[in-house]
Amino acid sequence: MKKYIIATLLVCTGWLAITSCDESFLDEQIYSSLAPETLSDSLGFEAAVTGLHRHFSSFHTYADQQGWLSVWQVGTDIVWAVQPQGIEVPFFRYEQLSSTSGAASFSWTWAYTLIKNANAIIASAEDPAIGGMTQANKDAINAEARFFRAYAYNFLVTIFGGVPLVTEPITAPKTDFVRASVDDINAVIEADLLFAAANLPDIDNVKKKSGKPMFGRANKAMAQQLLAEAYLRMGRPAEAEAQCMAIISSGKFNLRTTRYGVRASQPGDAFSDMFIMGNMRRGQGNTEAIWVFEIENPTDLPGAIGGNPQQRRVWGAGYHGVTGGGMLPADSLGGRGISRMRLNNFVLYGLYPAGDMRNSKYNIRRKFWYNDPNNAKYRQPVVPVAADTLFRIHPYTLKWGQFDSRDAFGFGMWKDLMLMRLGETYLLLAEAQFKQGKPGDAANSINMLRTRANAPQVTAGDITLDFILDERVRELIGEENRRMTLVRTGTLLDRVASRNATAPNAATMITGLTSTHLLFPIPQSEIDLNKDAELEQNTGY
Repeated sequence: MKKYIIATLLVCTGWLAITSCDESFLDEQIYSSLAPETLSDSLGFEAAVTGLHRHFSSFHTYADQQGWLSVWQVGTDIVWAVQPQGIEVPFFRYEQLSSTSGAASFSWTWAYTLIKNANAIIASAEDPAIGGMTQANKDAINAEARFFRAYAYNFLVTIFGGVPLVTEPITAPKTDFVRASVDDINAVIEADLLFAAANLPDIDNVKKKSGKPMFGRANKAMAQQLLAEAYLRMGRPAEAEAQCMAIISSGKFNLRTTRYGVRASQPGDAFSDMFIMGNMRRGQGNTEAIWVFEIENPTDLPGAIGGNPQQRRVWGAGYHGVTGGGMLPADSLGGRGISRMRLNNFVLYGLYPAGDMRNSKYNIRRKFWYNDPNNAKYRQPVVPVAADTLFRIHPYTLKWGQFDSRDAFGFGMWKDLMLMRLGETYLLLAEAQFKQGKPGDAANSINMLRTRANAPQVTAGDITLDFILDERVRELIGEENRRMTLVRTGTLLDRVASRNATAPNAATMITGLTSTHLLFPIPQSEIDLNKDAELEQNTGY
């Protein structure tokens, strides 16, 4: 013990010459606490909002569980889980879904972290003591944070139902959360998004950096589109229609109907051009883009993004492993996939009408040729053996195609995320019109997309909710969160039964699905930690 006492005395002696060993030397210094730091200037607000965007991206770039993205697609009406990793298994083997689900826990934590960070920004932006910024600037920051808070609550209420409602920063330990009603949560979502739509800039006036618009930042149309979706979930289709029409009539967006961008002189079509790297952003000519989350390759810009996005691996086929070799990862094939999922027979053989551009070879890869010049079958068509047809040689969407010769193995996927575009606005509009008893108007909205796709036109007699959901697959396969769409519309059970009746083998079959599984279980860890109040579990878990 003596050497420690001596060391302490030496420290005090060193300070003695300066402070006479003032007793304040022993005062506790708190470097971290539960209380959020109050933001006080524009730089602090900008850093905090940047943090919101970065945390939001972790939903799409989470790679610790490579099956995470499959959670939102398998066990629905569009794909089979052919190479599951683990986290997604209870979402097609529904009898295994329980309160210890890793996906439920990650979803809960991700959303509430987004809410916590947004609450801190909102509280500071609304603090009258904060000076040095105009009210308009504070309102714009507040609106961006409210957009993300509304996004998180809309996500939570869709998949969990009623959840704890937290709208103020939490400054002390709290273990008595209770679930708010869906109506109370909807009221917060609506208020946040109305504020966001009123105070966010339109897409042409988003914040600029070095003189260039930052199109990845929140804009008015993003809030309007999310509000339209939320209104549909709330059973308020007239208000959803109004939000969609506000976007369409703004004159800021147009469907891409002609070739453009980096491969405009090469074979392709107007639909596939939107999903090519170098074409996806508004600043690159994509006039349909409402919200594109811009991702830079960390090889080119270290620290550009957290995680290693798995979209290509999940959606793309593992053709490079074809029996006998002869297939190399290539840009024309979308890079190296693993095929965690496979499009089901409904999508591949029963969905698209003849001539539909969205089913062209530039959008769904269906044919293959050996491309390894060192293989004896070079340039010959691939005739797959039965063992290869599930996850090596099968049709797949090219929306997530991306190849970097510096990473032929395809560890990550460095491609922008198409989160909102005008194509979906028309689909939300059609749904809102149909639910108001206006099938003719709904048909006109869908025909906007079908005209672009060179697909047959539809009439009022064709329009049902099932038809609209089918059209969402044609237009948005690989983009939309399919599970949330089916839960939002209350169609998960019926669509699984009618669109996924067959499976290639027992391992890919959907089993155990009941009405219980329309909602996720509340994570057991949250229930256990909430010791001073009952955090009620969803029925059936």
